[in-house]
Amino acid sequence: MPKVVVLPGDGIGREIVPQAMRVVQAVIKDSPVKLEFEEHLVGGAAIDAVGKALPDETLKACLEADAVLLGAIGGPKWDTLPTAQRPEVAALLPLRKHLELYANIRPVRMLPALVHASTLKQEVIENVDMVVIRELTGGLYFGEKGRKDNPRSAYDVMVYNEDEINRIVRFGFETARKRSKKLCSVDKANVIETSRFWREVTLEVAKDYPDVELTHMYVDNAAMQLVRYPKQFDVIVTENMFGDILTDLASMLGGSIGMLASASLNGQKGLYEPAHGSAPDIAGKNLANPLATILSGALMLRYTFSLEQEAQAIEQAVEKVLNDGFRTGDLAQPGDKVLGTVEMGDKVLEALGSR
Repeated sequence: MPKVVVLPGDGIGREIVPQAMRVVQAVIKDSPVKLEFEEHLVGGAAIDAVGKALPDETLKACLEADAVLLGAIGGPKWDTLPTAQRPEVAALLPLRKHLELYANIRPVRMLPALVHASTLKQEVIENVDMVVIRELTGGLYFGEKGRKDNPRSAYDVMVYNEDEINRIVRFGFETARKRSKKLCSVDKANVIETSRFWREVTLEVAKDYPDVELTHMYVDNAAMQLVRYPKQFDVIVTENMFGDILTDLASMLGGSIGMLASASLNGQKGLYEPAHGSAPDIAGKNLANPLATILSGALMLRYTFSLEQEAQAIEQAVEKVLNDGFRTGDLAQPGDKVLGTVEMGDKVLEALGSR
């Protein structure tokens, strides 16, 4: 039986993951594909329990599983630890590396019901529908880093090899080919040598995709264009740090970062998580928006288990709940029906049942 490892993690992760689990289990109830779910510790919760952010047992389970559903990692309680021991560094980055999750996919779609939830003007964001693909196992986050004395300094080294660029860019072209056949590669080739190399490799790969229109854009301009005229984009592909920044910016094109789901893939296995953090300021208060995690569950059904009908059912249920005027606090406008985390999960389940 296919196995899903469930990692609630820290902060609001322990509240939003159960809601996603309820929805996923409900939608596959009558499916011929049966899934086994197994929960494990990760992040700060694992540090508190066993002294290690990514316990060996958790890593082993993830390596053996078909998919991983993750909540959130980190919080101020562990911010004073040495960098290498902090939950985000000691758990999330190694997990991506060990699972070889090189491609992060973040769909960004403005649902009509949420057009007023964004801080951006309606005419700018309505009908936005794009995918941002971020390279996940190379670049600055994984390069050599350290400190020096006399004078005091710190350094982080950005390195990309040809194979790393080739596979993520090819993933971008394949994704674009299934959509509107438009791919924008984001780099900083006017300043950074790795970006110049990135562009060179991208142009070589493009020869295999003559049917896809390729454009290039510097990352600073891309950030500006995402808030100026986001509808120009369909598929964006970029390196690790640029993608980290641009996907958070793009979350506002969907109304709230609480709506942004993500999938991290290696071609066989996937790790699925909301794009937001652990939000310790609202943890334990039944205030968190579970929809990004629920939608991450839909991505899991689509990409790892090929359950397209079930994935669409979840997405349609979320859209129905929003169309009916129900919101969590991060999305609420005057007159909206504001729900807590559990109550929003209830409404999505109701919408699934009314199909």
